[in-house]
Amino acid sequence: MKILRIILPGVIVIAFLTVMVRVAGDNAMATIAAVPIPVMPAAKTAPASVDLAEAELEGNAIIAPSESFMPNDPYVDRQWALSHIQIGELWRTTTSGSGVLVAVLDTGIDKSHEDLNGKVVAEANFTDSPITGDVHGHGTHIAGIIAAYGDNGLGVVGVAPQSQLLNVKVADDDGRCEASVIAQGIIWAVDNGAVVINASIEIRGPSAELEAAVNYAWNNGAIVIAAAGNEGSQTPVYPAYYEHAIAVAATEQDDTLALLSNYGEWVDVAAPGFDIYSTLPDNEYGYKTGTSFAAAYVSGLAAILFDTLADANGNGYLNDEVRAALENGCQQVNGFEVGYGLIDAAIVAGNFYLP
Repeated sequence: MKILRIILPGVIVIAFLTVMVRVAGDNAMATIAAVPIPVMPAAKTAPASVDLAEAELEGNAIIAPSESFMPNDPYVDRQWALSHIQIGELWRTTTSGSGVLVAVLDTGIDKSHEDLNGKVVAEANFTDSPITGDVHGHGTHIAGIIAAYGDNGLGVVGVAPQSQLLNVKVADDDGRCEASVIAQGIIWAVDNGAVVINASIEIRGPSAELEAAVNYAWNNGAIVIAAAGNEGSQTPVYPAYYEHAIAVAATEQDDTLALLSNYGEWVDVAAPGFDIYSTLPDNEYGYKTGTSFAAAYVSGLAAILFDTLADANGNGYLNDEVRAALENGCQQVNGFEVGYGLIDAAIVAGNFYLP
């Protein structure tokens, strides 16, 4: 397995958009960037005044379970990750992110895709590309993982199929972006109602401007969920490393850490990120691998939680409760240290369902 990294002078290449390509029997990984998507704004949440690891979660009850939701999307059998995070346990007890707005900071989104048409409620382009759409493919793939329509007889189903998207193009058509541009995109997303901000982007050095934007999101009730990087090391990347971002590692189908995934004490959770099937531009579908796509699974789960949880500490925001629920709803990841472990919707449902 080889990893190809694109590094241009003075330019940061988003290293989370890794595409599986067959090359003479070998698996080559090419790094790239990510994009955003929209929904109706949910009630905002304020900065946490609690230790997230020790947060009191009492009073956050989801509704009583009904019959399991079994989507009829034809490619759902290719979405192995859905069963590994046991998302069906929340699909049968919630409205799957209805009314929650998720921002996808990436290479853009093909908003006319059959499985995403109508999902993007607003968009902004912070790049020199003449279009807000996605010619690269990374952002559209992220968008489908999070919010593709469910039970519509088409393609795939997103983790939060009733959520909506903000398309925030911060990476150009070659997948390149800068920390300052990502910061602008985060602030725009917050100001336009996003409570979940997916940043499947890897910047290899700290940025005061980017950290300030992540803090701005948190202090205004939103969560930035970011890919932990694809170097297979413990080296921090940004914005994932920042305190108020959730850093996401990638796992394979045996629920072990993917070889390409970064790891370490600074990484908060893990999610499936190997051979992930989702939407691509021009009504296409396909597989991609990397922590970019793992982050999207966490963003989808976060969207459901914003639609589900109550403001337990009365601070006016839900992001602290959502983060605590994500981190306390994990199972152990074998092989490498990854914060709280692999996200598990069944554990989350068990923690919050009151009979």
